[in-house]
Amino acid sequence: MTLRVEGLSVRFHLPGAVVHAVTDAAFELREGRCLALVGESGCGKSVMAHALLGLLPGNAVVTGHAWLGSLDLVAAPERVLAGQVRGRRVGLIPQSPAAHLTPVRTARAQLAETLRELGGGQSPDALARRAGLRPDDLDRYPHQLSGGMAQRVANALALAGDPPLVIADEPTTGLDRPLVESTMAELRRLCDEGRAVLIITHDLRAAEQVADDVAVMYAGRVVELAEARTFFARPRHPYAQGLLDALPSRAFTPIPGDPPELTCLPDGCAFLPRCSRATSRCEELPPLNGVACHHA
Repeated sequence: MTLRVEGLSVRFHLPGAVVHAVTDAAFELREGRCLALVGESGCGKSVMAHALLGLLPGNAVVTGHAWLGSLDLVAAPERVLAGQVRGRRVGLIPQSPAAHLTPVRTARAQLAETLRELGGGQSPDALARRAGLRPDDLDRYPHQLSGGMAQRVANALALAGDPPLVIADEPTTGLDRPLVESTMAELRRLCDEGRAVLIITHDLRAAEQVADDVAVMYAGRVVELAEARTFFARPRHPYAQGLLDALPSRAFTPIPGDPPELTCLPDGCAFLPRCSRATSRCEELPPLNGVACHHA
């Protein structure tokens, strides 16, 4: 099932200010492929994922379209999102999964409840084995789970309804490198089974391990879309180049300056004050034709 996002924008209305969290996002994610949504913290990545599932607070205004098959997730009412989408068409692996588990119930109890609610035909033990857990791991409470175990429980919960689309929100946070690699391998396996997988991450090494395509966000906008192989070899946007140059395995050089406040974005390119290629032309907003830059 293909996810097609068109002109998606999210605004948070605060007293005396409007936060431009996501602006005119557009991308396509087909079944059997993994799209990595990357960028610095606070650029709007997780907000976009929560907008797709209708999980934003009441002061959020979402416009645009997000087609999952023939269903527009943005226009869908809460009863449709709750009854037909969350868990059934879209599985969410949340950031810091241990914090999302009920602390006074075992992993088994929470997985069994999810299976009953979603009508999944698998048993908790079968789903646990599929997620790389031993059946007796499910008899632990969240505080008894290691970071890797909690991540696998979150994977099992996300797969309980056999959804065609899986969204993983910062799935490697707090994990050591071997667990990062095993988590990425599990997400890659889901793609190989035919699911569409959207990974939200600032870990470019993890993204390179698993992604087919990459979307780079900066200040709420998608500024580059490319196949992963092309992106990691030849990034076109100056910000994307800066992200890769900041990796220890590359130049290990940080991007100078700070991102702009999302309450007062400029009319032109938001990366202009930090960009070595900037000219007066950058005071006009560049369109996204694979890359949103006048000097790509």
